[in-house]
Amino acid sequence: MNACALEVKGLSIRFGDFTAVDNVSFCVNKGEIFGFLGANGAGKTTTIRMLCGLLVPTSGSALVGGLGFADGGKGIKKIVGYMSQKFTLYNDLTVGENLDFAAGLRKLEPHYAAKRRRELFELIGFDRPLGTMVASLPGGVKQELALAAAMLHDPEIVFLDEPTSGVAPAARARFWALIRKVTALGKTVIVTTHYMDEAEQCGRIALMRTGRLIALGSPDELKASAFPGPMAELDFNGPAPAAFLKELKKAPGLLELSPHGMRWHAAFRDADAMEAALAGLQAGASRAVIKPSLEDVFIRLVEGASR
Repeated sequence: MNACALEVKGLSIRFGDFTAVDNVSFCVNKGEIFGFLGANGAGKTTTIRMLCGLLVPTSGSALVGGLGFADGGKGIKKIVGYMSQKFTLYNDLTVGENLDFAAGLRKLEPHYAAKRRRELFELIGFDRPLGTMVASLPGGVKQELALAAAMLHDPEIVFLDEPTSGVAPAARARFWALIRKVTALGKTVIVTTHYMDEAEQCGRIALMRTGRLIALGSPDELKASAFPGPMAELDFNGPAPAAFLKELKKAPGLLELSPHGMRWHAAFRDADAMEAALAGLQAGASRAVIKPSLEDVFIRLVEGASR
């Protein structure tokens, strides 16, 4: 039995002369939280829209829950839930009216829709009256309600496109706890995010740049691949001396040098290269060997490639 909820091979889409997604291949396991990470315009949302059956690819193939694009994506739309970047419910309608409208779009029987609504309200912990105006709800609660609307038809696979953008940190934490509850029910979740702490919670991450997949793996695998040697955090107790940084950039074995607030992260090929490069560290400055973060990976693989 195929363990892949999604199987993508050479997927591409072009709009005129512009290639938005270029020859992307990957597999998402059933029950996995799979993340897409990349800058704006990297192709994350376009890839998701193809996999939801909203866009037909120019070339390549994809099986979503075992279904392809032969019918124009109609079958795929029945087994996926999609929550877009922008809030997908109507502020001038009540909670009940929004969910009734979503059920109508899916052509759900009223009895089944009411049953699913009760199940989803229990899942997200929503206990307000159905007559509550959506406009009066806090941002985090709105996003949770939007997720419930996307799951009203009980999809196998749920696509979340930057679901916590503009939401308070506490509400983001609650939403990710909800994502873990959804996968515990056997659902597969594919999520795009700009937040590195959220990406850390994905089982695996596809890192995209200019429409191409440039790295794929768990957070730990991506860190180990991008930084095979040690990383030092340098604190100069003030502005970094330009002359030292200029020489450090020339050091043999230096892989990456980037600012992080008032500190700098310097990654090296091996410990010997680090010791040789930092031997001239000025008095008063300090260094500490640290583990790289996903932000370091992003800077090296995405921004570093642009530089």
